[in-house]
Amino acid sequence: MSKILVTGGLGFIGSHTVVELQNEGFEVVIIDDLSNSSEAVLDGITAITGKTPIFEKLDLREKASVEAFFTKHSDVKGVIHFAASKAVGESVKEPLLYYENNISALVYILKELKKLPEANFIFSSSCTVYGQADKLPITEDAAVKQAESPYGNTKQIGEEVIQHTCNAVRSLKAIALRYFNPIGAHESANIGELPLGVPQNLVPFITQTAVGLREQLSVFGDDYPTQDGTCIRDYIHVVDLAKAHVVALKRLLEAKNKAQYETFNLGTGTGSSVLEVIKSFEKVSGEKLNYKIVDRRAGDVVAAYADTNHAKNELGWETKLTLDDAMASAWKWEKKVRGK
Repeated sequence: MSKILVTGGLGFIGSHTVVELQNEGFEVVIIDDLSNSSEAVLDGITAITGKTPIFEKLDLREKASVEAFFTKHSDVKGVIHFAASKAVGESVKEPLLYYENNISALVYILKELKKLPEANFIFSSSCTVYGQADKLPITEDAAVKQAESPYGNTKQIGEEVIQHTCNAVRSLKAIALRYFNPIGAHESANIGELPLGVPQNLVPFITQTAVGLREQLSVFGDDYPTQDGTCIRDYIHVVDLAKAHVVALKRLLEAKNKAQYETFNLGTGTGSSVLEVIKSFEKVSGEKLNYKIVDRRAGDVVAAYADTNHAKNELGWETKLTLDDAMASAWKWEKKVRGK
């Protein structure tokens, strides 16, 4: 089967996608600089699939290293590009770090793909490009709003860079996958979300609070115009999300794409409030969560959830796993990591 490069392949979404690729028979080579991941994730991938992917520790900001990689692995048939810095708050404090890491690396990879007779590229994008959408659910035709953070802006710029490159390079085909809120872990609990430091996302903060690592979960605002006053997001199980990457890649490899550059929203199509996520966790875990309502957080949109019709009709993909499934797997993973 084809050799596929997965950048950031030891990260949360990357590692789950590597598992799904290997399960489908692809040969996988991972690039990761280990800045927000661990080489131990390879063991988890191997335990699930029975096969260890090729691993290259490499900083994609180093142009010469990227060139050397593609010289060594000239038979790569597709690239799934996850490697990027992704903390919104940090991006506000360190914008240049984000522009360098998220844009330079992308440019260097595309420069190498331009040299190939045929190149297939999947980009890890985000629903953050829509900001507070004018209409819900959010379709792929929704306006891309001015970014709320340097992180969000790097996703917008990244998409533009890819689209412009596709316009100029006929041998390049690309799909940008705009995901909503990935959560959960592999059912085996061999891989999952393991943020370094204080979690930036809701679910790992919930599980770390329940396991005793964090004292209390803060719920930012209960006075939003929603059913229970808390923000609404579209939480998608990471395994469903990983499978979508494989489907999108096959679309390009089999030349089933209808345009040289395509975009797809990846979500469940259902919005869940922060309090609903907490209740789901309490139900599947049997644990009572220590949380309190605090003031709103700057930059939070009220609600965001996907219109899933385009992905369903074009990719033949839709989610199979529920919010309860995701919370149960996240809790199983957290307990295993903490030796509980």
